[in-house]
Amino acid sequence: MSGIASAPGVAIIGCGLIGHKRAKALGNARLVVCADIAQDRADRLAATAPGCRAVTDWQQAVADPEVSIVMIATLHDTLAEIAHGAVAAGKHVLIEKPAARNAAELAGLAEAAAAKGCLVRVGFNHRYHRALQKAYQLVTSGELGPLMFLRARYGHGGRVGYDREWRSDPKKSGGGELIDQGPHLVDLARWFLGDFAEVDGFAATYYWDMPVDDNGFLLLKTVERKVAFLHASCTEWKNTFSFEIYGRDGKIDINGLGGSYGTERLTFYKMLPEMGPPETTSWEYPMADNSWDVEFDEFLEDIRLKRQPAAGIRDAVEALHIIEKIYRMSGYDHNA
Repeated sequence: MSGIASAPGVAIIGCGLIGHKRAKALGNARLVVCADIAQDRADRLAATAPGCRAVTDWQQAVADPEVSIVMIATLHDTLAEIAHGAVAAGKHVLIEKPAARNAAELAGLAEAAAAKGCLVRVGFNHRYHRALQKAYQLVTSGELGPLMFLRARYGHGGRVGYDREWRSDPKKSGGGELIDQGPHLVDLARWFLGDFAEVDGFAATYYWDMPVDDNGFLLLKTVERKVAFLHASCTEWKNTFSFEIYGRDGKIDINGLGGSYGTERLTFYKMLPEMGPPETTSWEYPMADNSWDVEFDEFLEDIRLKRQPAAGIRDAVEALHIIEKIYRMSGYDHNA
């Protein structure tokens, strides 16, 4: 068997921007089939890989015997349905965040995957940005001492007509900014601080003419009273990513994600015994974003080792539970 033939076969369902990003980061895998409800989108992505075929029915792609991994990059309203179908077909799955419009849509997926011997990874790719990987290394090595709280902001500047796009339709999206960029913030906060026992916050529609939120504010507390203060917004006017982690012995300040969010930087402030100005070390990552490659390489390793992915179904469910609670508290009923 040749190296190409022995490489894991991948199906990509949803051939938009994220589908193309995924196709460019397959590493030691080959793209076998692309599916999209729009034939031209499927054709364009399939044309990037030798021998890849394009279909408009995701079930055809999932059933292909050459496919062992299904990557799902559709709108929120079909993410969970396709994941259930892919697992039923015995495929490993990488499903983009938020993985569903609500946690109920993921019910039974973990059990079905376990019964079929399939692995399901959720695409919380922000964990794999260089600055976040470096931050996790610093935190787990004890450089910050015991953690106390973190503070994060994530938002984009919007564009003309944003309030008429699919993200503004609750039936397709399940909500607004809080379920769009918010899941990344919630997931990163859980990654560093652990599970949250108390959830408070507020979602609101301040600017855009749409029935979903354009701002979400969260105050989350662990059992140990570690706090995450998070703000997701699509009224930033300029794309913004800021993530700060505070420990008893120092702090980490991350800004930027590359591209329109600005150069990715991490600054570590080490508190001195005499306090005063801290010892400061900075890392800058001006190179292209490799988070998609690192994340998928880890998934291939998960599959090889039969190891549960670090970012899995439970992480998506926990993030969705938090988001749904904020929506209920704020008077949004997207599940009606």
